[in-house]
Amino acid sequence: MPVAPRLAALLLALPLFALPAAADSGAGNPWSRVGEPLAGPPRIFGGAAHGCIAGAEELPPDGPGYEVIRLSRHRNFGHPDLVAFIGRLGRRAQAAGLPVFYVGDMAQPRGGPLPFGHASHQTGIDVDIWFNLAPKPYLPPAQRETVDLPSMLLANYHQIDPARFGAKQIELLKLAATDPGVERIFVNAVIKAALCRSMIGSAPAERAWLERVRPWYGHDEHFHVRLLCPAGSPGCEEQRPVPAGDGCGAELAAWLRHLPPPPPEHSPARHPVLPAACRAVLGAR
Repeated sequence: MPVAPRLAALLLALPLFALPAAADSGAGNPWSRVGEPLAGPPRIFGGAAHGCIAGAEELPPDGPGYEVIRLSRHRNFGHPDLVAFIGRLGRRAQAAGLPVFYVGDMAQPRGGPLPFGHASHQTGIDVDIWFNLAPKPYLPPAQRETVDLPSMLLANYHQIDPARFGAKQIELLKLAATDPGVERIFVNAVIKAALCRSMIGSAPAERAWLERVRPWYGHDEHFHVRLLCPAGSPGCEEQRPVPAGDGCGAELAAWLRHLPPPPPEHSPARHPVLPAACRAVLGAR
């Protein structure tokens, strides 16, 4: 039997029971040592913080409306649905007259735990998009390792910086949140509050997109998009549905009463438990 069909058969046969997976930092992380996606149809196993992906696609470094940064991290891979979403968002942003936006971390070639930066981003349906929409000169990919990625908050971490966050950032968030493939978007609670204020007096239908925008720690420099589990991946674990409503009430008020400092970017190494199918995804040649 050829390699690809044999591997597909193995993946189909493997049950999704728990399997410990090493997630050491740096060179000790086996998922970070894999240089290429696993060929074949796209399939996701597990959830955002304990999963992997077969058949991932690489996002081109440049596309209409976007540029990928920090390519040395080798995290510009995702499910074809995610690659298509970024392309759609870039084209819609371009049509709306927005400046080019930066695309940050997606997933590693086969997903799995990252050595630093995120507990999630393991299944190829997460992407970070940076809020910096200032006009910027084109940089070749190799020169995008250290670009300006400012916070949208003032130094007190309790207020929006009006010089950096405004109508352009709100429009980009709305374009992302109204895409039918999006499950939820994470932003800082102060940014969520600014979105709620911007929609005061709007009809319920015009505010509906706010439901998908959820407050979370950090996320004052970028927003984190998570897609719905794609068709053809029964092993992909959906999150619980977002609560009904625009999210501008009691839940947000609780976040604003307990604003934490931003967490460090370089998170400690984690050892999530992955589905057993991920062993085949990691080890296949």
